[in-house]
Amino acid sequence: MIEIKTASEIEAMKPAGRFVAGILKELKETTKVGTNLLEIDEFVHKKIVDRKGAESCYVDYAPDFGTGPFAHYICTSVNDAVLHGVPYDYSLKDGDLVSLDLAISVNGWVADSAISFVVGNNPDPEDLRIIKCTEEALAAAIDTAQAGNRLGDVCNVIGDVARTYGYPINLEFGGHGVGRVMHGDPHVPNDGSAHHGYKLRPGLVIAIEPWFLKTTDEIFQDPKDGWTLRSQDGSRGAHSEHTIAITDNGPLILTKRD
Repeated sequence: MIEIKTASEIEAMKPAGRFVAGILKELKETTKVGTNLLEIDEFVHKKIVDRKGAESCYVDYAPDFGTGPFAHYICTSVNDAVLHGVPYDYSLKDGDLVSLDLAISVNGWVADSAISFVVGNNPDPEDLRIIKCTEEALAAAIDTAQAGNRLGDVCNVIGDVARTYGYPINLEFGGHGVGRVMHGDPHVPNDGSAHHGYKLRPGLVIAIEPWFLKTTDEIFQDPKDGWTLRSQDGSRGAHSEHTIAITDNGPLILTKRD
């Protein structure tokens, strides 16, 4: 069921958005060559412990698309891993493409956001290009998330940006409703038909999350951890995400990082 939030409920969601945004901003600034993925996970764990009213949305989360409960505080996907990456004992190398996806509840309200970046001094231009594509697709989708437009309009512009760059599109995983729970209705795929679908109304809160792989739309679940989704052909991917609220005055980015 699609839930519509009141103005006061959207106001109550802002602390979670600011908290998630602040953590991701700090992680992007401090993650470098040699940073261990488990260090990133522990950093987030401590932030949650130190914040009154904060709870992880990931620890003990056990949906049907994972194998058993997730046991960490953030998703860390590196290179050919693009979604649901489980932190493990790996120290980042020069040129690694890192995607960090974080969802936290603060006082019962959830915010969800993701960023991708390259560590070190020798980024592959193709890595920077696919990151830019996800960021442009996200920005275009947010601009389109106006009251009165259709959900298909939002999805369609994401797909249009990907096609402009020449990247294939996977529709299995995408954005979603956000509120008291991390994953709610509606599903927000990364492509769709303009002028079709749910009519956007003030009070709708959704996570929009374009993610693309360079040369395939096929993914598989890493059998080692039962969660991490990797490209079928080993190509790298990127992922960008914000939680936004539809308002009478346009889209409000709850996880804005500036």
